[in-house]
Amino acid sequence: MLVDFSSWGHLAVTGGDRLRFLHGLTTINVTALPIGGHAWGSILSPKGRVLAVVELTVEAERVLVHVEPALVDPTLALLDKYAVMDDVVSTAVTLAAHKRWASAADAWRAPFVFAPPPGPCATAAEVEIARVEAGLLRYGVDVDDGCFPFETPLAQFLDYGKGCYVGQEPVFRVHAQGQTARHLRGLLVEGDGPVAGGATVAHPAKANAGAVTSAVVSPRLGSLALAYLHRSAGAIGDRVTVDGRPATVVELPTTAAW
Repeated sequence: MLVDFSSWGHLAVTGGDRLRFLHGLTTINVTALPIGGHAWGSILSPKGRVLAVVELTVEAERVLVHVEPALVDPTLALLDKYAVMDDVVSTAVTLAAHKRWASAADAWRAPFVFAPPPGPCATAAEVEIARVEAGLLRYGVDVDDGCFPFETPLAQFLDYGKGCYVGQEPVFRVHAQGQTARHLRGLLVEGDGPVAGGATVAHPAKANAGAVTSAVVSPRLGSLALAYLHRSAGAIGDRVTVDGRPATVVELPTTAAW
């Protein structure tokens, strides 16, 4: 599956302090990335809440910060806010960019290819289905400034060995305690058609166990949803009910392959 990312925001961070600056601002271990390396992460508030979901690509003379179109201005504002005494300049740039996804995991792992797509790209509807199959976050829908990164699939990229960064303390505190109050999970829902966004998820241990954020009908998996579930109801394989329909809790990303 070819996915066109040319319409995404691509922010070029230049200057002699760019690696150190982004290392201290994001959850990503930037200084460990080689030239050409890339990684997902987030920019957090001092209280550890997600202000932006970002992917970084390290180039020889700049670091590219990739974000959804709606996050361009907020992310530029964050970069400018924290670059007080640093030799860095952040600028939005236009790039031809695409990715090749062969599975749900590739939505998180595949690097950017900075060239026009070599063939027909997936439609917006196809990309949305693949996004939900992967648990790829949409800001304002699946994650916002009320969420912690460890509640989401971003948990897989948290590096507890890197140095200090904005919002690190609450993230490390929960890690040390060994549990979080909720997790974003996948739900394989029985029956036809998607469930409604915001639908309540019920579990035998907790009547109001969570709520749906995104939902699609996958040609590979059937009716599929993303939902935040309380830790008492979010174990993989648990059976829950969504809008009166039985569902099974599944890991993200799912096993879908394209």
